[in-house]
Amino acid sequence: MSRFTKKSITMPEFSDAMEATNTVDNSQASSTFDQILPAQSAAIYREFQAGRVIVRDIWDSNRSELRANPLYNLLYNHLSHFRTFYEHLGSELVFNEIGAFFFLKESSDDESEEHDENAFRVQVILLLIGRYFARSGRDLDYLGRPDAGLNERDLAALASDEEYQEILRAARFEKGFPEALDYLDKRNLLFRSGAGRCFLSSAGLYFLQELVREYEQG
Repeated sequence: MSRFTKKSITMPEFSDAMEATNTVDNSQASSTFDQILPAQSAAIYREFQAGRVIVRDIWDSNRSELRANPLYNLLYNHLSHFRTFYEHLGSELVFNEIGAFFFLKESSDDESEEHDENAFRVQVILLLIGRYFARSGRDLDYLGRPDAGLNERDLAALASDEEYQEILRAARFEKGFPEALDYLDKRNLLFRSGAGRCFLSSAGLYFLQELVREYEQG
């Protein structure tokens, strides 16, 4: 009978194995964080906390032209990282490819109710703008062009329409269209391209087109 020589095999301790796994996970996590400056991440967070969408192109009033938004590019290039980051904060980072913008979707009930109210107020303004613009015989796509959009005459007509003012007051815009446009402006849904001129951002135009589509299908 042949004899087998028993050799002792040293198994790694469970704690050692876990430490090795954690080291790999931590190195992967730190590598993504190392690629993003804290100031950049904080700037994105402030935008979302202020209720803004982050659009691909923003208006540069100094050059009077649209320019690339560095915060959008940062989110786009590190989408997986930021989705995980905001998931840990209890939110969902949503990317709308058609409208070329990001927004934050809150998960708690209280914040969802506030979001619904904000969404309703945005819809009211956009529908009134779209209704007026369509009645003037212009294509809605022109609302998203810096060289078109709403001019001083349009804004005056909107502000003087009593039916529109009543609808805005029902949506708690007591000061009428100037207050309503500020509401869109603060959320990056509209840009002011000069004195008495403004146009919808890519996000604003997307939401308007979706409202029109729903209305036509309904």
